[in-house]
Amino acid sequence: MAHPLCGANLATLATVVGRSGLPDKIGDGALIALASAGRWPFSTAEKLAMESRLPAVEDMPAPVFILGHWRSGTTHLYNIMCQSGAWGFVPPVATGLPWDLFGLAKAFNPLLERALPEHRYIDNIPVRPDSPQEDEIAIANMSDVSFYHGIYFPRAFAENVQRGLFFDGCSTADIRGWRKQFTYFLRKLYLHQGERPLLIKNPVYTGRLAMLREMYPGAKFVHIHRNPYDVFISMRNFYTKLLKELALQSYDHVDIDETVLSVYDRMMRAYESDVQSVSSEQLVELRYDELDANPLQAVEKIYGALGLPGFEDSRGAFERYLASVKSFEKNKFDYSDVAAAKVEARLGHWIEKWNYQRPGREGGQHDKGEESDEGTRDAGTAA
Repeated sequence: MAHPLCGANLATLATVVGRSGLPDKIGDGALIALASAGRWPFSTAEKLAMESRLPAVEDMPAPVFILGHWRSGTTHLYNIMCQSGAWGFVPPVATGLPWDLFGLAKAFNPLLERALPEHRYIDNIPVRPDSPQEDEIAIANMSDVSFYHGIYFPRAFAENVQRGLFFDGCSTADIRGWRKQFTYFLRKLYLHQGERPLLIKNPVYTGRLAMLREMYPGAKFVHIHRNPYDVFISMRNFYTKLLKELALQSYDHVDIDETVLSVYDRMMRAYESDVQSVSSEQLVELRYDELDANPLQAVEKIYGALGLPGFEDSRGAFERYLASVKSFEKNKFDYSDVAAAKVEARLGHWIEKWNYQRPGREGGQHDKGEESDEGTRDAGTAA
């Protein structure tokens, strides 16, 4: 598994390469193609064998979705909630080999576990065989509609990101195809996870609340938001590190700052529109500050608001996990006036809506550290 795309199917690879061009990294591109071709007969056999065993969507309990822009605490919340043992979640093997979850994944799981990085590329959160993951890498291996294809193939960065986040340029068939693969993945995941209700975390779905409610009418949602100043600075690090690790093409032209600001605003406006018709029994809002200051109380709030069973039974598991990560060292960044001014100019609506302040001012929240005053014009310079 030299690259996450080694778990993709040939049709997805062909479509993305046709839109984005061949990889500049010939060796990585060859390994991805060979892995996909080599897996093809096994993936096909699994699909044929498993289809009759998979539950229908209407026979599954509706999932609970954790929403929120990247770097807003979604992973921390996901990790805590999964400690209960009551939820089915996305393990690393499902992200890497979604087509082969019941076949090759079992055979190669020991090798895959040894190949896992010690921690995520973007921060110090450990990656273990049972670490809950967001499902977007899995979806990128099953569909050409994923923002990760912008990171993998940055020659068409803007097109791939806009398609993957907002369905820009997608035909009705493209969107129908994404929905089909997403549903297929969740059906497989539900069976793989012992038919436990699914807890799914993916920032992409923050802008798809209405679609998810249409697909899963009984679904419940947790939305967590964080100071946009913090998110902006942390997202510079997110894109810089992921492009450096995963890009198969040159990315010198990518404007990280513009990407972060435009995506944040558009995603949150979609969420703001969709959430108007959602009842309080289906959705709970949470500030990152709440989760950071008192995570157990924040999780109890979620369980109570959504009517989820089992909090008291899981309290001990939550407490043990939180004690184990108490010494976790978060990424630390500093803020320049230039960076803060960019956030205020573009994301002022959200700063005001959620009553945030510029870091460093009275009442503001931020982590000190290092960050360039000039900001990040392009990823090539930043890397």
